[in-house]
Amino acid sequence: MQLTDLLPLEKWMELEKEITEKTGLSTNVFGTDGVRITQFHHWPNGLCPAVKATDKGQAFICAVAHMNLAAMAARQKGPVFEECDAALVKLVVPIIVDDEYIGAVGSCGLLLDEGEVDTFAVNKITELDEAEVEKLAQGIGAISSSDLEELGQTIQKRLDAIIADVAGKK
Repeated sequence: MQLTDLLPLEKWMELEKEITEKTGLSTNVFGTDGVRITQFHHWPNGLCPAVKATDKGQAFICAVAHMNLAAMAARQKGPVFEECDAALVKLVVPIIVDDEYIGAVGSCGLLLDEGEVDTFAVNKITELDEAEVEKLAQGIGAISSSDLEELGQTIQKRLDAIIADVAGKK
């Protein structure tokens, strides 16, 4: 089964936009390969686009965080969240149909609780100037662990309803 067997790309994009507007997090639907399935993009801060613009930032911060959490979420069959190596939060909710992992909803880009960006790690991984990283990290919003847990459960319920709706039409 493919993600587009559940919803057309436009509907997945509507879900991404809805979550982003409600939370301020960058939200996308990903295939099992860790690649976004829509063209929707929202930057919750100035640091994330700078990190993703570097090959090392994309490969060693963003992609690693997503793939690790997606694997964990698929194993646990439920939402998980952690900080990426930049110390920004990443939430992943698996999309599982008939015990098959077919993708995930991922949200990221805010600080977790009272955290702060690991400017040293971002500098070392991406080779971006540490002073520039510190400047880009200023003013990044935060989300509490409890709000993130609630968001994960809300997304899971939405996904369960989408899956049940498709199953009911067969």
